[in-house]
Amino acid sequence: MGQFLTTASTMMCPHGGTVTAIASQQKAQAGAAMLIQSDACTIAGCPFMIGPNPSPCVTVRWVSPATRNTLGGTPALTRESVGLCLAATQAPQGPVQVVNTQPKASGQ
Repeated sequence: MGQFLTTASTMMCPHGGTVTAIASQQKAQAGAAMLIQSDACTIAGCPFMIGPNPSPCVTVRWVSPATRNTLGGTPALTRESVGLCLAATQAPQGPVQVVNTQPKASGQ
């Protein structure tokens, strides 16, 4: 079982950029809205370069959400969920790094 991701979870791209999630629903765990697969996640401050050209991570695409937990019919996100950080060109640049989550609630 994995801990649910919420708007209070700390996540980063593999290059150190900060992920900010915007929850589409307001189901809360300990005061923070839980995240689902379709929620928008943006990345700021990614310093990634391809040669001399900036290629920062800008968004996250969640490709493997929770397998047994849904909110409003959409899969929830847990620490074990897999999200790919994408450049503006939609090129995948590595997995989301989950730094901390909601410790009081968990799911699969």
